[in-house]
Amino acid sequence: MKIAVLGGLGYTGTILTKKLLSGGHKVLAIDTSWFGDKIKNNNSLKKIKIDIRDLKKISFKGIDKVVHLANIANDPSVDLNPSLSWEVNALATKMIIEKCINDKVKHFIFASSGSVYGLKKEKKVTEDLSLEPLSTYNKTKMIAERIIQSYKDEIKYHIIRPATVCGYSPRMRLDVTVNMFVYQAIKKKYIEVHGGRQIRPNIHIKDLTNVYMHFLKNDKLKSGIYNAGFENLSILNIAKRVSKICNCKLKIIKKFNDQRSYRQNSDKLLSTGFRRLHSVDDAIYELSEKLINKTLIPDDTCFTVKYMKKKKFN
Repeated sequence: MKIAVLGGLGYTGTILTKKLLSGGHKVLAIDTSWFGDKIKNNNSLKKIKIDIRDLKKISFKGIDKVVHLANIANDPSVDLNPSLSWEVNALATKMIIEKCINDKVKHFIFASSGSVYGLKKEKKVTEDLSLEPLSTYNKTKMIAERIIQSYKDEIKYHIIRPATVCGYSPRMRLDVTVNMFVYQAIKKKYIEVHGGRQIRPNIHIKDLTNVYMHFLKNDKLKSGIYNAGFENLSILNIAKRVSKICNCKLKIIKKFNDQRSYRQNSDKLLSTGFRRLHSVDDAIYELSEKLINKTLIPDDTCFTVKYMKKKKFN
């Protein structure tokens, strides 16, 4: 197949692009390259360095399927420039799906976020619950979802709501919970926990890319929305796991600003035949080993907000 991956050089995109290439597919990776390019050139890979808001220079003709991962990710990054985030996360998504329809793309897959549910008391947060987004980032994802669904009669789509992603990628992020705690543990020999009771669903990056592969391969799956998160853990629980594996201390700070606490239920995804293969502990072991052995050497690009402030993206 010929597959376009928007955000194909990003944290998740880098893993997905490599997996597609190893599977014999031809890939068009579209990315601003804000955080670099960690994928070697390949005869089956075409890279286009471009902002997704500038679609006049992009053609999807001849492309079978599009995976849209490109976005301003997470609450702190979005808060740096809310206007930019609305343009990239929502308005550009409308232009992209319309271009896909015009260029006869058969299938559109969109990376939303499990955070669109907001604060939920239910133990099983399933896809049929109401969306109550708390932040601008959550709202941009909710609106993007609704835009995509408005074209349900014109293109097949799958909207994936990933949990907090963890694990190693050549385009590394150390500003997401599990990864951040492992980095603190190795560098500082202690982990700083703000609050701790907040619940976060988690998914290993290899499982997440397998989710996208699952929907790309299974053409019989009808359009729809799917949660992708498997381990609902408190922040303190995650910190304790990292502390045990990395042999470091915990520093608990009772006062905290981040009130987000939510779970995910992914039974709908599992009912399609998908199987989870990796865990939070797997991510902790792998990242700690790479940091200790210095096969992962952090730089500013590993910290999205810090890097975006430095480069002043707009």
